[in-house]
Amino acid sequence: MKKLKIFFTACMLMFSASMLAAPVDINTADVKTLETELVGVGLSKAQAIVDYRKSHGKFSSINDLVNVKGIGIKIIEKNKEKLVL
Repeated sequence: MKKLKIFFTACMLMFSASMLAAPVDINTADVKTLETELVGVGLSKAQAIVDYRKSHGKFSSINDLVNVKGIGIKIIEKNKEKLVL
């Protein structure tokens, strides 16, 4: 029973932390922010997002991220609650 309480407490803490996470504006966020705040986005993908934005202009939709090499719908889905324009 004690392990079950610990498990549920840990789950609640993780859920709470994800709900408190600040939104990430994909049109203004720097490489470090993208890397640290988005699930499944490391340094190279974060740099690819910034590079794409510099050469193509601002994103008009969150789903436009799929045009960035290495970013797929799964990464967008994992981060959809955080992503803003």
